Amino acid sequence: MTPKYLWEIGSCILILLGAIHLYYTFLTNKFSSDNQTLMAAMKTSFMLLTKQTTIWKAWIGFNASHSMGVIFIGIVNFYLAVNYFAIFETDVFFFLFTISVVAFYVWLAKKYWFKIPFTGLVIAFICYIVSGILVFTTG
Repeated sequence: MTPKYLWEIGSCILILLGAIHLYYTFLTNKFSSDNQTLMAAMKTSFMLLTKQTTIWKAWIGFNASHSMGVIFIGIVNFYLAVNYFAIFETDVFFFLFTISVVAFYVWLAKKYWFKIPFTGLVIAFICYIVSGILVFTTG
C-alpha cells in the first residue's frame, strides 16, 4: 500500500500547487510586476504574432493554462492511483510519463521560479520516484 499512498501524496501536491497558482492568477495581484510602467506597457503592447491580445492578457492566459495543466496531471494521477493502481504495477508508461513531466517542472522551478514551488515539486518528485522503486523492486 505504501507505493499507492506515495503516488497519491505526490499527486495531491501537484493539485495543490496548481490550485494555488490558479488562485493567484485570477484572484490576487501576486503575478503583477512592482514596476507600474512595465505593467502599463504589458497591458497596451501586442505580440508580433497577433494584435488580438496584449502581452498582459497572454501572461494571464499562460499562467492559467499552466495551472490547469499541473492540476490535470495531478488529478489524473490521483484518480488512477485511487481506482486503478494495478495499472501502475503492470505498465511503466504512467510512471515514466509522470516522473518525466515532474522532473521537467523541478528543473523549471530551479532555473526560473522560486523556492516554494521548487520545494513542493521536489517532494512530489521524490514521492513518485520512491513509489516507482517500491513497485518495481518488490513487485
